[in-house]
Amino acid sequence: MQASVYSTDGKKAGSIELPENVFAVRWNGDLVKQVVDSLTSSKRKSIAHTKTRGEVRGGGRKPWRQKGTGRARHGSTRSPIWVGGGVTHGPRNDKNYERKVSKKMRVKALYAILSKKLSDGEVLFLDKISPIEVKTREGVKILKNIATIEGFEGIASKKKNALAIALAKKERGAERIFSNIGKVEVLEARNLNPLTILQYKYLMFENPDISTKSIPKIKNV
Repeated sequence: MQASVYSTDGKKAGSIELPENVFAVRWNGDLVKQVVDSLTSSKRKSIAHTKTRGEVRGGGRKPWRQKGTGRARHGSTRSPIWVGGGVTHGPRNDKNYERKVSKKMRVKALYAILSKKLSDGEVLFLDKISPIEVKTREGVKILKNIATIEGFEGIASKKKNALAIALAKKERGAERIFSNIGKVEVLEARNLNPLTILQYKYLMFENPDISTKSIPKIKNV
């Protein structure tokens, strides 16, 4: 399957043959949800923490004798029903929220999302990014030129999570010209994952002859 490749000026510079096993995969919403849920859950950090009755201070002795006072029986002021006592079933910072899925599932979900985005016209292939100066204005200029391409006008108007750029390889200059533009994220194509792609409206492959071949792969997918 063919796709157009554009220059940083926003003009068509050629075409590229895309692998159908990556960009023409049937959508599988159940798989994508399962993988995304596992990724978001694994990223969760346990911060909230409560103490149990064995960790709060005080309550070493019985507050009053068992019988004869007319009051309810209590063995310790550290009981959860006392003010200042321990907390029952409260949040703990040692809880593990990690949820594992296989590598094959992650890759299949990634291919399904890439295929869906390509069919929806949200994937762009751009020739090599070679900024004249390592300045933010160079990045802004490239974004303005890209926004002139039919179907990608939203890159200019969208204020948040507009574009994810997948580089063929680590390029400090390309990273720096977009580093101060909050709606753009730059990463290497080999580090693409379903969660990142879904967070951004558009996805752009830089130097697609190399970057598309760097997408994570697995045998028999």
